Amino acid sequence: MSTPPILVWGAGAIGGTVGAFLRRAGENVLFVDRVAEHVAAINRDGLAINGPIAELTVRAEARTPAELEGRFDRVLLCVKSHDTAGAVPLLAPHLAADGYVVSLQNGLNEQVIAAGVGAARTIGAFVNFGADYLSPGVVHYGGRGAVVLGELDGKATPRLSELHRLMLQFDDRAIMTGNIWGYLWSKLAYGALLFATALTDASIADCLASPAHRPLLIALGREVAFVATAAGITLESFNGFDPAAFRPGASDAAAAASLDELVAFNRRSAKTHSGIWRDLAVRKRKTEIDAQLGPVVATATAHGVEAPLSARLIELIHDIEEGRRPLAWSTLDALAAGTARPMPAVAR
Repeated sequence: MSTPPILVWGAGAIGGTVGAFLRRAGENVLFVDRVAEHVAAINRDGLAINGPIAELTVRAEARTPAELEGRFDRVLLCVKSHDTAGAVPLLAPHLAADGYVVSLQNGLNEQVIAAGVGAARTIGAFVNFGADYLSPGVVHYGGRGAVVLGELDGKATPRLSELHRLMLQFDDRAIMTGNIWGYLWSKLAYGALLFATALTDASIADCLASPAHRPLLIALGREVAFVATAAGITLESFNGFDPAAFRPGASDAAAAASLDELVAFNRRSAKTHSGIWRDLAVRKRKTEIDAQLGPVVATATAHGVEAPLSARLIELIHDIEEGRRPLAWSTLDALAAGTARPMPAVAR
């Protein structure tokens, strides 16, 4: 192919799905992944995407980081957020002087990327679709979700428009924004809710729908929204998450209505459990909790406010990671014990 390859660094749930669709659209895509078996499977059999959205297999080349050669104008960074700090020094020598890195990740990874390659070579992105890495060469795409792109300084640039054109080949509802930080912080608030659901074995929708835990979930969403507001962030809505419903002074009814929308959004997806739950229950590995909610707690401290639920949620996820607590409603109840409101008993 004559066009320079798009380098997709991390060929798992997010990178594998986006890269496969771009490859199907005729783009030149080169995957990089640290799992040698995954790389070998892609090179041998192609990358397969299954699920209700699409069934496809694309032929593409893949490399491990040690095998990669050359420099690239466009890099889509799709590793887990806690792996960002390790990935950036590895990809930096392969980034063209006038190239850029796009963070297709969860969390505030743009800060880490910009520190490593420069803010001028970093573009922000927000993704909320549902996907899972299943096995070497196979990714499950379970449900569509928001795809938003934005420069870190909020400017409209030719390269952002070109990136948008590219990402429309993945999702025709992808948009550009002048407030990417607002989307990323809204995702942190929603992400906190997902971490709370992962304390149990229940599905995302069933947990968010639990009447007994609505006060807890509302309090958690409000806490992250309050920290964002203290940091001067204007939150953005997406896929049923209404930040106005979690701002100070908003009614419980408004917050409950937003949770109802999130329940409906998740019931439409074939991905019933979060990637967090999958890390804990299936892959038996560390989650992104420190990289995602750690900055919430740190930002709260920096602005003289508190985030006790977020801090407690980090502790409980660590307890599950280290085998001290089970995936159970009782573990979610342990988080509820940190709220100001008494939680009613749950019939089980």
